[in-house]
Amino acid sequence: MGCGVTKSNHFHKHSGKAVTTIRAAVLIQQWYRQYVARTEMRRRYTWHIFQSIEYSGEQAQIKLYNFLGYLMDNFTPSSNERNLISHIFRENEVCRDTEWERYFSFNDIEVPEIYSGPHLTFPLTVEQVVGLVEAFRNKKQLHSRYVLQLLLETWKLLRMLPNINRISTCQSKEITICGDLHGQLEDLLLVFYKSGMPSLEKPYVFNGDFVDRGKDSIEILIILFAFLIIYPSDVYLNRGNHEDHIVNLRYGFTKEVLTKYKMHGKRILKLLQKIFSWLPLATVIDQRVLILHGGISDTTDLSLIARVDRHNYVSAMRPPKKRYTRQTEATIDLDVDDEVWSTNKLFQRRASLTFPKPLGTRDCFQNRSLRDLSDRFKGTAAVDKLEIRRRKRSVFIADIITPEKDSQPVSSNLTANSDNVKEEWKQILDLLWSDPMTPDGCIPNEVRGGGCYWGPDVTEDFLSKHNLQLIIRSHECKQEGYEFCHNRKVLTLFSASNYYDVGSNRGAYVKMGPDLVPYVIQYQATSMTRELTVSQSVGRTERSALKVLREQLFAHKSDLIGAFKKFDLQNTGLVSLNDWASAVESVMHLNLPWRMLRCQLVTSRSSDGLIDYHVWINELAIKGANADHIEQSLLETLYRHRSTLETIFRIVDTDNSGFITMEDFRQTWKLLSVYLKMEFTDEVISDLAVTIDSNQDGNIDIDEFMEAFRLTDKKSRLERGRSMFMGTATDLSKLDEDPNV
Repeated sequence: MGCGVTKSNHFHKHSGKAVTTIRAAVLIQQWYRQYVARTEMRRRYTWHIFQSIEYSGEQAQIKLYNFLGYLMDNFTPSSNERNLISHIFRENEVCRDTEWERYFSFNDIEVPEIYSGPHLTFPLTVEQVVGLVEAFRNKKQLHSRYVLQLLLETWKLLRMLPNINRISTCQSKEITICGDLHGQLEDLLLVFYKSGMPSLEKPYVFNGDFVDRGKDSIEILIILFAFLIIYPSDVYLNRGNHEDHIVNLRYGFTKEVLTKYKMHGKRILKLLQKIFSWLPLATVIDQRVLILHGGISDTTDLSLIARVDRHNYVSAMRPPKKRYTRQTEATIDLDVDDEVWSTNKLFQRRASLTFPKPLGTRDCFQNRSLRDLSDRFKGTAAVDKLEIRRRKRSVFIADIITPEKDSQPVSSNLTANSDNVKEEWKQILDLLWSDPMTPDGCIPNEVRGGGCYWGPDVTEDFLSKHNLQLIIRSHECKQEGYEFCHNRKVLTLFSASNYYDVGSNRGAYVKMGPDLVPYVIQYQATSMTRELTVSQSVGRTERSALKVLREQLFAHKSDLIGAFKKFDLQNTGLVSLNDWASAVESVMHLNLPWRMLRCQLVTSRSSDGLIDYHVWINELAIKGANADHIEQSLLETLYRHRSTLETIFRIVDTDNSGFITMEDFRQTWKLLSVYLKMEFTDEVISDLAVTIDSNQDGNIDIDEFMEAFRLTDKKSRLERGRSMFMGTATDLSKLDEDPNV
């Protein structure tokens, strides 16, 4: 009996230890799950911040272009404002090939003896192209003579290619497909290291967006063009939405070229506009896999896309001009989407910047996508259209212009050609700008401002109609570098790793053999990310995202205070968390989880949980220019619309010198004031111009001006300490108990 009691005591003793161990294991497991969940939550909202601000910028770019188009169509031809911007709408002018070849001329450019970069001779050899890659890896620059010569050879080759490249695999071939590179040479070099350089045995498809945002866009273009020349049947380049000179003005490529090639940069940019327009629009592998940059819509028709004159679409953001031939064999360009030849515009064009033609409020172009905008100027009756065209023909075309095809009257040709070109333009716009969505259907892409969102049903119908099995597209940054959707029938591929910041995302490329099954390879090009823990990587990206967000908030501080006062009816300076979140979203329109972000953005609250919004605005920890002498509303406009203002400056700088005159500076601000529906007096603008023109030479240095008004985020609480998500288990349990989080 005694022995039995001993065994029982022994059992209970060990049983108690086991229970304690299990409880400890459960607690550790619970803590780990919370840690993983919090880390993933940090990644998601960080990603949301970056993507929301990126798409907001794209939308602003398109709205600005719509506005400039509005000015072109509705203001007096001789007005100063119209003359400032008219040159960007003349890029679709028709030039003879001989004229372009003269523009490509490089024979008058000498390579100095002290030049230590790579040398090229034509026809190119594989060894030269490999040496070119190594030279760029070592931060060397190709001389402008060789750049122009390479561009000429590329242009000649691209003109021979179809709109849709069709390639096939065989038992010995495996095709490598790359997504957006965005000027990140390090990613391209890593892909070459892992997969090998293009060759007869290693064909490549590069799916657009080679340029902008990164610092080595021109080097990437040179490498891709060189391999295209060497292996024209094994290297395929699709056009992306950033292969567009209008987009390049905002996102850095124009500035990069002018900085690296100060003497011949303008010519290089002009030629690249032409080359971009000749890039093929899509690639099909084995008649089953379609590769294009953006996506499709419910009206996408590959047979129509295969027939369009793609080179007419120098910018996909506006329909091209229609060419008519004079009897003297010169050419005249007529803007297809103008019904600008109305009676008002022929005889009563008295509009000015102050008194525009009443086509409706400016909201009609600011809140529309490019697809919607193209139909804005359609006439209201067929009789009116015929009369307009009759007058147009009698005033401008009679005895001077004859259509390229004489089988139909001019008026019917104009109608048919106008409709055809608009349809072609929308097809290309959808190809370059569209994104997939989860629900069925097809709707305008109001987030980006161009293209559409298309659903799984559109994908099914499109694949069935064209006997395809998979769409590979790019255009969207993905955290893992790729993403399947629409029942794995659409694959998004993005090859620029660390796109928003170091550690923000992986890059990826695809290898595809005869079985047409995509094999995805992921990577991160920066060695720093491989040395960071998951927590450190997420923390670094989080800090970067919040820095950008605080800058955005600070730039809208007047509007934010106005929004808070709508909730603070007693003028106490305090608002609840819910009201704070609602007010911030009503101003920013970023669709972010503001309640969750409160702990990172708001450092203090009152004892009853209310937020002092005046204190919060002051605690955003932003430092701007020393500009006490500049009017506050003007200063906020500088901060808030800095990218838009720089884009306008680049447009006004017609000779790409980096300088604009004082008068052009004033006219730029007038354009901006109309676009933003704000009033700035001539005195305020003149004071700003005089302040910036420190050497009083009558010119404004664009780079210096923009740098003077760049917001700088001071070392914040988040950077000094730990994020709220880096807490202990006790910290996390307190957060779970807080209903305001």
